[in-house]
Amino acid sequence: MHPSGKVYINGTAVFLPNAPVGNDDIENVLGMIAGKPSRARRIVLRNNGIRQRHYAIDPATGAATHNNAQLTAEAVRGLASASFSPKDIDCLVTGTSLPDQIMPGHGVMVHGELGIPACEVVSTAAICVAGITALKYAWMSVLSGQAKNAVATGSEIASGVLHARNFAAESEHRVSELEANPEIAFEKDFLRWMLSDGAGAFLLQDQPRTDGQSLRIDWIDILSQANTMDVCMYAGGEKQADGSLKGWQQYLSPQWAEQSIFAIKQDVRLLNAEVTYQTIGKSLEHMQRTRAVKADEIDWFLPHMSSEYFRQPMADCMARVGFPIAQEKWFTNLQTKGNTGSASIYIMIDELLKSGRLKDGDRLLCFIPESGRFTGSLMHLTVVGHAR
Repeated sequence: MHPSGKVYINGTAVFLPNAPVGNDDIENVLGMIAGKPSRARRIVLRNNGIRQRHYAIDPATGAATHNNAQLTAEAVRGLASASFSPKDIDCLVTGTSLPDQIMPGHGVMVHGELGIPACEVVSTAAICVAGITALKYAWMSVLSGQAKNAVATGSEIASGVLHARNFAAESEHRVSELEANPEIAFEKDFLRWMLSDGAGAFLLQDQPRTDGQSLRIDWIDILSQANTMDVCMYAGGEKQADGSLKGWQQYLSPQWAEQSIFAIKQDVRLLNAEVTYQTIGKSLEHMQRTRAVKADEIDWFLPHMSSEYFRQPMADCMARVGFPIAQEKWFTNLQTKGNTGSASIYIMIDELLKSGRLKDGDRLLCFIPESGRFTGSLMHLTVVGHAR
């Protein structure tokens, strides 16, 4: 372990592509499936509370303006300061749900995009938890003394798979069904109004910065419930009647388009029934058994929520397991930045840290869930001023 025994987030940066897109303009950017407006759009947007988000798409042409590696590299470049340059990175760890390619890994593509000297590069795969697993690897690398500094990232480009053009083949294949029900199954359409693009990056070092506030990483817990839970959110496969997942390699290539195999899908019924207790409930129960943390000691609670719809169920679940946190201590920027998946916690922390609202000694509890097969993550941070 490094002699200091502590690791600090000393820099944060965010990159959100293009101008924000309001609710009434989403289909102008993502297009309409089968040329018809979605009947689910207004219902989903009313429940999720998102007012604007960003897409790496040119609204005039529909062409991509950035790929995932480029988006991530822009966030990393944003960490540059008088005391740090991206060329000094010792360990680069990247997390994303949807890399630009199946292989090679996302991290080496970001490294190539940055053009910085050789360094350790790691890619973490998951859905929303991909960003926090990247951060945990970066934290452990500095904590163990294996790296003098580390940069962790979370990034998403969901728009590429949410664009209407990706559903054209399925629309043609299922034309008779679409005449009766003019949109793709709700499990696919639902997510078109939930997900958006963005990237965030953190610089980790073993000493706090001398010219402002740092965030000390006290611990990170990640807990999967896949031993008891079926797949809920997925892409590159189809969920079968028995709950198993049939992967893309088991389909013929024409079926990939005809059945939108690579579309992001959600088992909405399973999500609503299980997501709060399986992610926040069980994580808090585990934390209370293993960590000396009390609810009234938390100054800020930063939950990654996919939707405002889950705010009250989450609060109710936290109270049931004996860890209630008052709503005035909650911080989220879902309404203005959208649900950027694995990048969301980076984008939230960056905004709160730069808002001037944090006081030295404040304790932050961050919560990152994913419904892939139900994983919950909790991270505890402490604000450290340069005087300390």
